[in-house]
Amino acid sequence: MTAPPGPSRDGVAAMFDSIAHRYDLANRVLSMGLDVGWRKRVLQQLPTRGRDGRPLRILDVATGTADLAIALAGDRRVGHVTGVDVSTGMLAHGMHKVEALSLQSSITLQAGDAHDLSTFTDFDVITISFGIRNLKDTAKGLRQMFESLAPGGTLMVLEFAEPTTPVFSPVYRAYRRHLLPVVGGALAGDKEAYKYLDNTIASFPAGEAFAALVRDAGFTDVVSTTLTLGTVGLTTARRPERSDA
Repeated sequence: MTAPPGPSRDGVAAMFDSIAHRYDLANRVLSMGLDVGWRKRVLQQLPTRGRDGRPLRILDVATGTADLAIALAGDRRVGHVTGVDVSTGMLAHGMHKVEALSLQSSITLQAGDAHDLSTFTDFDVITISFGIRNLKDTAKGLRQMFESLAPGGTLMVLEFAEPTTPVFSPVYRAYRRHLLPVVGGALAGDKEAYKYLDNTIASFPAGEAFAALVRDAGFTDVVSTTLTLGTVGLTTARRPERSDA
C-alpha cells in the first residue's frame, strides 16, 4: 500500500518543519483537547513488562514534538523511549519539551525514517501516533516496524479514520475539509499543511483494510478499536515469538 500523490519525504519533512512552532497549539484546538485522551488509551494498553521482566524499551516512530514519547516516559512500566522523525524542526521543539521536563535520561530523540529502521532493533513496543498515513509506502513501514520489534513485541498504531455513522460522518467530513484548513492554517501559519491532513485522512485505509496490511507484514493478534465516534482508530498487534513462526 502506497500513499496517494503528495509531498516527497523531504517535502513532508519541510512541511512539518514549517509548522513545528505552533503544532501543539493547533493540535489542542483542532481536537478540542481530545488528543490527550487518545494518547492515554495507548498507555492503558501497554504491556506490563518487557522481555525478561525488564522495563519496556519503546520506539516511537514519527514522534513529532514528542507528546506521546513524553507520556510514555512518565509511565512506571517504561524504561526508555526512543523517538524518531524525519522533521528536524519537530524534533527540536520536542527536545525543548523533554529538557523542560528533565526527561533526557528517559527519552532520546533523533532523526529517522519509518521506511528504514534497520538501526533500531529489539524493542518491546513500537508506537506511531498520527504518522503512519504520511508514509509513502505503508506496507514497507510496517515491515520495518516488525523487524525492529523483539519477538513477542507489541505494535500500537494511533491514527485518524473516517467515521461511518450516517448522521455524524458528513458533518465530520465537512469540518475536516472546510474548517480544519482555515483554523489550522491560522494557528500554524500553513493552510496547505492542513489541506494535506484532510487528503491523507480521506485516502488512508482504516479499520479492516489497515488491519489486513498489518497482518500482511507478519503481525498476529491484530485488534482495531475505534475512538471518538470513529474519528480515530487504535490498532494493536504482536510480532510472534520465534516458536509461533
